[in-house]
Amino acid sequence: MNDSWSKSSYSPNSGNCVECRWTGEAQMRDTKNREAGRLAFSGVEWAALLNSVAVAR
Repeated sequence: MNDSWSKSSYSPNSGNCVECRWTGEAQMRDTKNREAGRLAFSGVEWAALLNSVAVAR
């Protein structure tokens, strides 16, 4: 489990990116508006998203 937020090293320095963490679910939030809340996805939902992205490539 990882309670700390991180962002991709590929993210620009302008702050236009999202942060993520894994706490038993995948969580995402806007770096520029952290107080606005977060999106959360179960492991099954996250795997389905990653599979969809891989298939679309």
